[in-house]
Order: sequence, then structure tokens, then C-alpha cells
Amino acid sequence: MGDKVEKSLQDLEQTKKKMKDFEGVLKKIKHADEKKRILWKEIYDNALIDRQNAHILFVEAYTCMTQSASEHVSLGSTLAKYLERMGKSNEQLLKLADLISKSEAAHNAINADELFSQIQDE
Repeated sequence: MGDKVEKSLQDLEQTKKKMKDFEGVLKKIKHADEKKRILWKEIYDNALIDRQNAHILFVEAYTCMTQSASEHVSLGSTLAKYLERMGKSNEQLLKLADLISKSEAAHNAINADELFSQIQDE
């Protein structure tokens, strides 16, 4: 049991580092307003925490399930729900990446009329 707790604490530290790293990435996106960056960070943090919590519960249930066949029957649907939760968290992260990518593309898009006006002004 002590090894599981130690592993969970290590995973928590890795998650905290990922959150801090993502915060640094968001700070580099200058065109996004503060509210949008806060929302993106919340989405990221929640998805990581949900995924980690589901993983911890999955491992705990899986460990119990290997002890007998009856445990497998009773915990099978629970394990499926934990896997589903982890999958949804991954989908949230992918959707977040798509949102940020679209925001970057919109910011970096060249407006032909604007470009023409700038050329004429010079």
C-alpha cells in the first residue's frame, strides 16, 4: 500500500509540473485576453486532475479485481467507467488544443483588405 501512495504522490507532482508548464505556454500567447487564458487553464487543470483521479481509482479497483473471479464480475463496469472518464479527459485536452490552435490561426490570419490598405499607406 505504501508503494501505491508513493506512486500517487509522484504522479501528483508530475501533474503539478504539467499545469505549471501549461501556464507558461499560455503566457506566451499574447493575443488571447486574460479571461480566455484563465478559462483555458481551468479546462486543462480539470482534465488533468480528472484523468489522474480516474487512473488512481482504476488501479485500485483493478488490483482488487485480480484477487477473485467474483471481484471481476462486480468491478468490471466500474473499471469501464473509469476508463471512460480518462477517455473524456483526453478528449477535453484535444478540444482545448484545437481551440488554442484556432485562436492562433485567427490571430495570424492575413486579411487581404487590411494588407492592401497597409501597402497603399506606404
